[in-house]
Amino acid sequence: MRILVTNDDGIHAPGLALAEKIAREISDDVFVVAPESDQSGVAHSLSLSDPLRMREISPRHFAIKGTPTDCVIMGVHKILDRPPDLVLSGVNCGQNVAEDVTYSGTIAAAMEGTILGIPSIAMSQVYDFFSGRQSVDWSCAEGHAACILRKLIAVGVPANVLMNVNFPPCPAREARGVAITMQGRRSNDLMRIEDRKDGRGNPYHWISFQRGNFTPGAGTDLEALERNQISITPIKLDFTDHPTVTSLAAAFEAAS
Repeated sequence: MRILVTNDDGIHAPGLALAEKIAREISDDVFVVAPESDQSGVAHSLSLSDPLRMREISPRHFAIKGTPTDCVIMGVHKILDRPPDLVLSGVNCGQNVAEDVTYSGTIAAAMEGTILGIPSIAMSQVYDFFSGRQSVDWSCAEGHAACILRKLIAVGVPANVLMNVNFPPCPAREARGVAITMQGRRSNDLMRIEDRKDGRGNPYHWISFQRGNFTPGAGTDLEALERNQISITPIKLDFTDHPTVTSLAAAFEAAS
């Protein structure tokens, strides 16, 4: 099995090294193609106005000056002599659940692999955001990811579906099994704009986050992580809300 490993945290991120280690527990045919720098939050963007510059770090390790989507495209169409059998994106430093999936470059890389017809899995290690990245415990992903990947591969990843796997913020031994989940939804008050001034008194702004009070929905990725379960959420490429298609069609037919 040939595995293409990528991420959105950049070529030197510890989660990328962990993802490669996990991939090598499954196969010895592994390529790493990742962004030159941190691309968190770029979602499913393409570099259309800038060149894609490639740097070979070492054999089978390449850095791309571009987005995670660019990396998958370059890996599949330029670097590899044949397409991979699996795209692994991550291990992201931080969760990708609920509305995170619409912003996430980690999810986007798996999405691009899915678009290209390649089974794709995104992996993220949750940590306490308000304690900082220095507190990340990678042991849950390290201890459980290979087993989960083998099961997903054995079951089969359906066409036009990617798998979003999130590991709870606890040691591997404290994880309470696997939950197959739905995408959750947080409250609307978590994001805020922080106003600052530079050394010359000019204003600038940061998008920042704050703690919020909300109850995770039953069966969601948010609920699973709160219970220290590993969350696996199948995500479809088809964003269409089919019940609304039916009701709109009926409404417009009645109006014509």
